[in-house]
Amino acid sequence: MTVDLEQPPVDTRAGLRSEILIVLGLSLGQSAVYSLVTIVARLTADRPLSQQTATLNPSQSVRPYLDLTYQVLGIFFALIPVMLALYLLSRDSSPRALLGLDARRPWFDLGWGFALAALIGLPGLGLVWIAAQLGINANLVPAALPSVWWAVPVLILSAAQNAVLEEIVVVGYLVTRLRQLGWKLPYVVLASAVLRGSYHLYQGFGAFVGNAVMGVVFALFFIRAKRVLPLVVAHTLLDVVAFVGYSLLPRDWFSWL
Repeated sequence: MTVDLEQPPVDTRAGLRSEILIVLGLSLGQSAVYSLVTIVARLTADRPLSQQTATLNPSQSVRPYLDLTYQVLGIFFALIPVMLALYLLSRDSSPRALLGLDARRPWFDLGWGFALAALIGLPGLGLVWIAAQLGINANLVPAALPSVWWAVPVLILSAAQNAVLEEIVVVGYLVTRLRQLGWKLPYVVLASAVLRGSYHLYQGFGAFVGNAVMGVVFALFFIRAKRVLPLVVAHTLLDVVAFVGYSLLPRDWFSWL
């Protein structure tokens, strides 16, 4: 069962459109534009896409503690748009109520988080393999940090940051605002899914399709359950397995990427 959100007056809807553009322009909408430019650059390079590399968590400095400083600062400032989105939502209602950001249903959040991670993760591995065979993805390097004591904690924090940013902004915030604007549910789901796929496009077309499908599933779940925390749990699990697993396991296990 879904809840219809009250539509604001026309002048307020214009303000909401501007607000959405600003929030996305400061966060994942900006990433989507850069991702589009990157894929064009990759496709026009002198090497095929399949022979290029997309690194998700690169080192920022050859000096370990300076690298750590850059990593922590990057994680912190990437969460500022989340704070902005929650602040803007709080002008209308409590974000806890709108997004289900509370501890009232921990077992529901954890259970569905693990279930969604399995639902997305296992077929996702197959899609990555197919994309690699078709040559429509770059070679993925989920983590490229040096062998230092803080590498795994930083990768876990990076996974959590990705999850919080993407699920709160692209699902919780965007779906809520588009529904307040009176968009029909199929278009709301499509907008959220295409945005999710677009900022992963720098990895290749397989990554775009896989993340767009994930976006459809996550948006539909949020519309149904009105809770974003299971999505944060699922996304964190997926990224922790990818980032930390790649960092700790032998490299030849990932030659298919």
